[in-house]
Amino acid sequence: MPQNLQHALDYSKRWLDIIKMDDSKLTTEMAKEIIEESKYNFAEHFNKGWLEYRKSVTEAGDWACVEWKGSGAIFRDVLGREYIDCLGGYGLFDLGWNHPEVIEAVRAQLGRTPMPSQELIDPLRGVLARLVADITPGDIKYSFFCASGTEAIEGAIKLAKMYTKKNGFIVAVKAFHGKTMGSLSMMGKSDYRTPPGVLYGGPVYHVPYGDADAVERQLEICHKVGIDIAAVLMEPIQGEAGAIVPPDDFWPRIREVTKHYGVLLIADEVQTGMGRTGKLWGVEHWNVVPDILSVAKSFGGGVMPISCFCSTEEIWQIMMEPNPFIHTTTTGGGALACSAAIAAINVTLREKLWEQAAEKGNYIMPKLQALAAKYPQIYDSITGKGLLIGQHFKDAEVGYKVAAGLFKRGVLVAGTLTSAHTVRIEPALVITKEQLDEVLNRLSDTLAEISKTL
Repeated sequence: MPQNLQHALDYSKRWLDIIKMDDSKLTTEMAKEIIEESKYNFAEHFNKGWLEYRKSVTEAGDWACVEWKGSGAIFRDVLGREYIDCLGGYGLFDLGWNHPEVIEAVRAQLGRTPMPSQELIDPLRGVLARLVADITPGDIKYSFFCASGTEAIEGAIKLAKMYTKKNGFIVAVKAFHGKTMGSLSMMGKSDYRTPPGVLYGGPVYHVPYGDADAVERQLEICHKVGIDIAAVLMEPIQGEAGAIVPPDDFWPRIREVTKHYGVLLIADEVQTGMGRTGKLWGVEHWNVVPDILSVAKSFGGGVMPISCFCSTEEIWQIMMEPNPFIHTTTTGGGALACSAAIAAINVTLREKLWEQAAEKGNYIMPKLQALAAKYPQIYDSITGKGLLIGQHFKDAEVGYKVAAGLFKRGVLVAGTLTSAHTVRIEPALVITKEQLDEVLNRLSDTLAEISKTL
């Protein structure tokens, strides 16, 4: 495709006008043009494979669902159709869509300075690091900020390697830690690991999630044969695998055994952190303090992309001496992202959103389990804690029918990236009980319809 600068100039101007336009001026005809244009752009310039897997295209009826505006647990597409969001951006929208206090903080900072100079001291990065030290478990004191969950895991891996001067890692089958090369090496599913070929060069051992004996055996074997292990990396509750909760002795035992072998323990709180599971941090369900913790997704309040990895003063020395620039990023920890995270922390603490997640999870879980018992030909099980809930179906085809049926009834859910037969319920923590009741009503209708076809 030849370079066309004039088209780019004109096209960008057109879309800037749309972005700035008052929604009251958006006509149905304009909305339909946006839908067709969006489908074309995805197919021809982004990834046409996405369209084939998106219920927003395949199950939306005559016109594809193009997201446009949201508030709380509700979003509307460009045609004004309303949906209850029970996907929550895979954990991004703990505070819901467009939380006004987060928007207000970002808007105010935007008028001051959006990005750091890279040379001067930018105050918000320091403020946020201090807040993270306040809210994380144990003696965590220092943080580094980046933009995505996979970057936070990459940083945690690098920190563990530098501090221990070891190369090996123990991770879980079906784990999901991101898709950049280091994080991908830790993933527990071949679908994403195999196509890129050779990944991280150090030894990575996968063990069954929740099996503390397997972790201990692997550490023992590595110790006996002289293979150095830097860290054990685990999700407190597996998210992409389908809200898999480990046995209650799992985290305490792996904390004990990692200390015994002088190995660090990394908690991947990218999805479980900031209250999602009914505790502020997932590891707090078992009163375990990790050596390194990573957080992302909802950290930016659903408004700005920001993530971090953090650790203790002792471990962090390797990030400061002899080279304090051993790990940097130009855009990570920018003022807009930090302002969003500061606001998100404030709202989360003030509203005690982890308690809301626990209460609402306790409300909906028994009702989901009752539906699973009513339709044993559809369900295998219901798993999860708080508002990270997995519906496990007999097969992927049935799971898709449930997700598609809910979408047609105005409820957004989706499967997971490492468990095709699982559909999560992961709404905003601010979702109301009335909205949860409506989700259950529409799910009940969907299941009744599907059961007739089986």
